[in-house]
Amino acid sequence: MSTEIPTELARLRSSIDNIDAALVHLLAERFKCTQQVGQLKAERHLPAADPAREERQVARLRALADEAGLDPVFAEKFLSFIIAEVIHHHERIAAGEE
Repeated sequence: MSTEIPTELARLRSSIDNIDAALVHLLAERFKCTQQVGQLKAERHLPAADPAREERQVARLRALADEAGLDPVFAEKFLSFIIAEVIHHHERIAAGEE
């Protein structure tokens, strides 16, 4: 059995690795912004969660996913995971833990 990876497979894997790196960097930038939002909310004694905004964001992301040919259900699950983490950070900021 050959252990050599076909050229096309290696190329595709390299593209996936680059995309994964870009996703990590984009998420890091997003969390830098949401940390600032958390600070502002804490300073103004605003709640960590904003259900109306979250609902708008979910609808917006589902539409973007649909346009891009990505499963909107998957996109919503992904955004829900991120939102839950952001709310957790905002609660920690408000409690003086971050």
